[in-house]
Amino acid sequence: MNPIVWRSVTTACLLWVGVWAASAGGDDRLETAVGPQSQQRLATSDGGEMDYLLHLPPGDQPQPLLLFLHGRGESRGPLSLVAKWGPPRMIARGEMLPFIVVSPQCPAADQWSSATQQRRLVELLDHIMANHPVDGQRVYLTGLSMGGYGSWTLAAAHPERFAAVVPICGGGRVEDAFKLVEVPIWTFHGDQDAAVPLARSVEMVEAIQASGGKKIRFTKLEHVGHNSWSSAYALPDLYAWMLQQKLPH
Repeated sequence: MNPIVWRSVTTACLLWVGVWAASAGGDDRLETAVGPQSQQRLATSDGGEMDYLLHLPPGDQPQPLLLFLHGRGESRGPLSLVAKWGPPRMIARGEMLPFIVVSPQCPAADQWSSATQQRRLVELLDHIMANHPVDGQRVYLTGLSMGGYGSWTLAAAHPERFAAVVPICGGGRVEDAFKLVEVPIWTFHGDQDAAVPLARSVEMVEAIQASGGKKIRFTKLEHVGHNSWSSAYALPDLYAWMLQQKLPH
């Protein structure tokens, strides 16, 4: 078995500097310097609903798609709260991301890894890909905390759908590791995380490697607690790495 590739990074050089400035306007849209991050709702086949933020880059050529799954705290409030962290926050602040970014909101009474939300996420992906110019070879998945758990779960259930997966401070089912050996994965976790133990990421990395996986990267963030996502999403290399990953035709 290959050893875990530990890439330790200190916090100071990675954290964004800036203030979250997203706000919902009277037309129920989140305006950014790059373009609108609109509030959308999908009626799902089980009679439910999935609210989500949608960012469409300029142009009508096929674009990479990034599905972002928020953490527990962003369930407890309006849809605009989803832009508190991660890619939707970056877009709200005017950062340029070369992706169609889809950021759904999980109901407070549920979690991303539940069977109901997993089915709805697949329906949402299908809806976006059917109605927007998505590059089907470059569909990416990421999430933090509860969304990290949801990312591991969704990737294991549908490994053929994602060109790369970035779970942050989450965990998965080690018995699903064999399903992920061919999926490029870059996972992050703070070594001082008191909410989701570092071991949750370590065990997934080790299980995937034990199953023969060679496409897994693991970055342990030194002296970082649960909020490892601020450092992870601040790495320009992360987005460059994502875009290098493509599904086969």
